[in-house]
Amino acid sequence: MPPLRWQACLFITINAVILSMLLFDAPIGASEPHGLVKQLGELLTGFGDSAWLIYSSILLFFQGRAGYKLLKTARSRAQALYVSWIGAYLFTTVVLSGLLANLLKRAIGRARPDQFHDHGMFSFAPFSGHSAFESFPSGHSTTVGAFFAAFALLFPRYRVAFIACAIWFGMTRVMVGAHYPSDVIAGLAFGGWFSLLTAIVYARCGLLFKLAPDGWPLAKRLFRTV
Repeated sequence: MPPLRWQACLFITINAVILSMLLFDAPIGASEPHGLVKQLGELLTGFGDSAWLIYSSILLFFQGRAGYKLLKTARSRAQALYVSWIGAYLFTTVVLSGLLANLLKRAIGRARPDQFHDHGMFSFAPFSGHSAFESFPSGHSTTVGAFFAAFALLFPRYRVAFIACAIWFGMTRVMVGAHYPSDVIAGLAFGGWFSLLTAIVYARCGLLFKLAPDGWPLAKRLFRTV
């Protein structure tokens, strides 16, 4: 990817976070979620819990490896190996992005929306050790962003649907009152960028992806070539 495209993407990301912080965070902080909106958010927000995604990616990896060992035809073995590397890629991006996001939000120490009336939306207590001051970026949204960005890169035909799902599941953190919109946007962007950079690393190692002339990682289509 040419430097200008990288710079443009980064510029859009930063401005989206800043505009959200200036336009939407205060109204969200001043209100309290309730009723059907909160109930719907509580029903769906568990998707961003990284535990089930981690276990699923591990299971995918080992199932693929088992298939590679047990299957007989070259095509089936190649497909199984491809699936195992998808599991490894998902595990890498979800786990590492989540760990970094959790470190960042502890270091930044932004107060959560339920602290708005006492501290405002620009209150920070780095490394306080209290979850009430671990709002930015959203860890759940980072996981969601990493997961759906990974699938958007693996299956680009459906990237619009994956992006829409990422935004929807990320915003459930606002619906339940756990985060400001800017926390969610920052988390989604962080997870998405991490998945992109991880895909580039995999491409340089010859795994799952290949690099296009512009530097963008493209998913290999082994199913068609074996």
